[in-house]
Formats: sequence, structure tokens, C-alpha cells
Amino acid sequence: MNRSNRHLLSMTDLDRADIEQLLTLTESFAEVGERPIPKVPALRGKTIAWLFYEDSTRTRLSFETAAKRLSADTMNFSVSSSAANKGESLRDTVETIAAMGIDGIVVRHRSAGAPHRITDWVDASVINAGDGWHQHPTQALLDLYTAREHLGDLDGKHIAIVGDVKHSRVARSNALGFAEMGAKVTLVGPRTLMPPSLVGWPVEVTHDLDEVIDDLDICYLLRMQLERQKDAVVPTLREFHTEYGLGVARADRLGGDALIMHPGPMNRGVEIAGSVADRPNAVVTEQVTNGVAIRMAVLFLLLGSGLDVVDDQRAVA
Repeated sequence: MNRSNRHLLSMTDLDRADIEQLLTLTESFAEVGERPIPKVPALRGKTIAWLFYEDSTRTRLSFETAAKRLSADTMNFSVSSSAANKGESLRDTVETIAAMGIDGIVVRHRSAGAPHRITDWVDASVINAGDGWHQHPTQALLDLYTAREHLGDLDGKHIAIVGDVKHSRVARSNALGFAEMGAKVTLVGPRTLMPPSLVGWPVEVTHDLDEVIDDLDICYLLRMQLERQKDAVVPTLREFHTEYGLGVARADRLGGDALIMHPGPMNRGVEIAGSVADRPNAVVTEQVTNGVAIRMAVLFLLLGSGLDVVDDQRAVA
């Protein structure tokens, strides 16, 4: 990922070398996070704006923490109290924010393609923090980093992405990312929760979780996106858990060396049993922790001024 790349909109923007570069840089920023004063001046003087049209806790706080640890200034935009509530268009909102002077803009929007469209309207770097059912690249990167920390080289590893694939931007980004790193990716879920087309997805598909559970290195569970579903895609949530949830029996078959992952927030008792979510090989909280370091790496590569990333003597309070 060379410095001429100004945006991160999709995992298709990154090849394996780019991903390796980001994961290696993330290791340095993870070390920064362990310092008594977890801060470096790498983005001092840069301003980053948050443009979140959908609710978010983990992603927004993670990006904000990453920016502050890099000493960037931040500009918070609240849709609920903005002119967007009065009918202002996305373009007018973005151009208004850009006119105040920003270097980067982190966007979450309900419409697929919105971050890409914004790149036509501003000179700032644009980072996609989730667009509709399309992409969530920094989630995939933090998942890759977490998996590599535990499993090492991902070549030949088998990951199942389980559940509501149809409505999930995480599923698409992770499928592309893990396949790019050499892993075998299998989508698992009912036909009603699969996309109408899987053209371009480097995956296999099964509708039977028990068919693959014994062979997995990673069981990646997707949240049931109830707020994005318009039809009754499963008879009941209880039945979904029986067929596709990671209960105790399936978790025992998975074994203690395989990772249990989830992008959060978890619906305990739906995609995962409560006791399984608390097992040592369930690394959901590690994913959250690693999200800060991976987003520091992304922001630094897109906006960095060339300062040493981990220079202790120049770290600032």
C-alpha cells in the first residue's frame, strides 16, 4: 500500500503485499498502545472528520481512539443533529465539512458505494467504515491481524463464515481478505441468507455447518442483521440457532485450538451460545483491541507525514 493510494474503500483495493504491509505496521502500533502514554505525533496537524449515517459503537470509537493516539485533530459529525435531518444532500454535507479543512474523512453509510461517490467531491482521503451490504475493509484487516497473531501464516487455513451472509458487509470483506492471504473460505448459512449472486466471491458454499465444523481453523459467526431484513428469512431465531448457531456441542467439536470470531455485537443464544462466547479461544475482545492498532496503521499510511511511527523520544502526551 504505497503512499500514492489516497483512499481505502474496499478490500479489492489491497493485494497480498498491501495487506502484509498493513499487518506488519499494525504490530508497531500495537506496541504503542501498550506504552504508559500511548501516543505518537505521526498525524499532528492533520484533521480527520467522522461521517456516520448509521449507528456505530465499536468502529467509531476505534477510529477516534486511533486518530487521537496518532495526535490528529478530529471533527465529529452527528447526523441526528445536522442539516442532513433537514433534507441536506450527502454531497452538500460532505462539501460543507471539506470546506472547513480536513485531510481525511471516515464514512459509514447505509447505501453501498457512498464512500466511493464521496471521493469525487473532496480532496481528502476517504476511508470506508461500512457501506450498506457492500464492504467493511478495516474490519477484515483487524480480523486478519487477530487470526495471524494466533495461527501464524494463514495459507491453507480453513475459515467458515457462518450466518447472515446476505446482509453482511463483513462477510464480503473477510471472504476477499482471507482468500487473498491464502486461506480456504466457506460460506455457511440457509439459502435465504445467501446473496443472490456469488460471482467474484472466492468461496465455497454449504448449507450444513456440521459438514465442515470438524475441519475448521476459524469459525467466524456473523450477527443476524435483523434491522436490515425486510422478510422473514428464517422461521424462528431458535431454529436458526439449532441449525447454524455455535452451541456447546459444536464448539467442542471445533476444539480449543480453532478460533471463534465475531464482529460484534453478539446476539448470545442466536449465533453463539453464551458460554461458548466466554471460552478462551473466543477472541472477540481481542478483535476490538486490535481494531485500534489496525486503524492507526491505515490512517498513518493514508495521511502520514513521514515521521517515525514508534520514536519513543518524540512521543507526546
